[in-house]
Amino acid sequence: MLTKRPPVRLMAVLAGLSLVSCSSYDNSAFGVAVVGSAEDPFADDTPRAAAGQLVRAATVEGLVAFDEAGRVIPALADRWIVTDDGQSYIFRLREGNWENGDPLTAESARKAIRAALKTMDNTPLALDLGGIDEIRAMAGRVIEIRLNRPMPYLLQLLAQPELGLEHGNKGGGSMTLARNGKLAALTPIEPSRLGLPGIEDWAERTRKIQLRALPGPAAVAAFNDGEVDLVLGGRIQDFMLTRSVGILRGTIQLDPVVGLFGLQVMTDKGFLAEPANREALAMAIDRPALIAPFGVGGWSATTRIVTPSLDGDLGTIGERWAEQSLEDRRAVAAARVRAWRPPPGATVPADEGPVRLHVWLPQGGGSQLLFNRLLADFAAIGVKLERAPEADGADLALVDDVARYPRAAWYLNRLSCRDGRGLCSQDADSRIAEAANAATPVERAALLTEAEAELTASNVFIPFGTPIRWSLVRGSVDGFAANAWGWHPLMPLSWLPK
Repeated sequence: MLTKRPPVRLMAVLAGLSLVSCSSYDNSAFGVAVVGSAEDPFADDTPRAAAGQLVRAATVEGLVAFDEAGRVIPALADRWIVTDDGQSYIFRLREGNWENGDPLTAESARKAIRAALKTMDNTPLALDLGGIDEIRAMAGRVIEIRLNRPMPYLLQLLAQPELGLEHGNKGGGSMTLARNGKLAALTPIEPSRLGLPGIEDWAERTRKIQLRALPGPAAVAAFNDGEVDLVLGGRIQDFMLTRSVGILRGTIQLDPVVGLFGLQVMTDKGFLAEPANREALAMAIDRPALIAPFGVGGWSATTRIVTPSLDGDLGTIGERWAEQSLEDRRAVAAARVRAWRPPPGATVPADEGPVRLHVWLPQGGGSQLLFNRLLADFAAIGVKLERAPEADGADLALVDDVARYPRAAWYLNRLSCRDGRGLCSQDADSRIAEAANAATPVERAALLTEAEAELTASNVFIPFGTPIRWSLVRGSVDGFAANAWGWHPLMPLSWLPK
């Protein structure tokens, strides 16, 4: 159960108010705050922050999109079929034009898809999309995506904001964007302008969305003060702020997401040079106690890299150290710490205090709770932990990513050497590459299982469990639903409640 604590400090409230006063606010619009920095809705970085992703999805549609429940729905394509072998997806585009007036054709869409895929080069998402073999323009408004292997999750990938399609450097989304100071003003487009059946009384049935990005404390303060009715993008570092939210002012919604939540080993220097020493850190962590201070019901701890029981999981990899108690694990880990000596010529003193490591965590009260628990866990085996100001230069860094699709490949691609976020395993990458060319789904699953085993043995990632994603949703809000992707599109929120 969540308990109350004193209201968010005055400075946070003032920060939220100052961002409202810097521009003209439309009281008839629906106010949304996304946790982040003020420029996030307008930034064109790759990857974009959460607010930028929402804006892109609203203004630059792909072949398909997500609805508020995380289901794939038509966008530029109004229908599609999948062949029996799962290696061909055929889409029929809706009638209509691109933003500049050019007709939406199969050939123009093919070029737009190829351009979007090109922007994904050298990213983990490119690995996810690696099964795409060919994109063909068939009839005037029919396009085929051919695969070199079945990709049951292809539609989920095509619905990602990065796969929004542009023509003439403009997208064809369901909303238009205007900048109003720090606010992103998004206006729903009447469907007939998009080649869809018109809707009578459109202006009376829809409303604008006014979206801003705020630091966590300011976003919660804006919600408590009634300036916004929805806060999105909440992560664990700001979760404790939700204790200031009264029952009458709104509801804390948790998305049932899966993904990577744990510590990436960033260096192979010193104590972390040996996989057994990296394993010692993983053995020391009391995972249920790590999240207990947050009071999150139903949170799932795991020692596995891949969330257990996903579709395609062979079940041959179980939880680590299942036969050992926490005390027994820590005894083994402490013995490794005591036995460690720096290599000859190293500048690290051998006998002057415990092993010292630096961990990077994002700023926030929740991060401090995590750090306090990790500090105690590592101290139990003789390791002193300190916080690092940046991920670069840290020994360990928090990874907190929601899976884009529920398959082992997503996890393994995010921890690949190509991603370059820390230590990795070339052997695991080799198994992943072999899996991409596997002849059957069973063979592919077996190779991905081998890749997970390789990554596990290398101890380059220390899993905690599932990520935490939260939103603040006032009771009167329609068009929002908790879902497995933690994705909450803006267009459904623009419909006025009936």
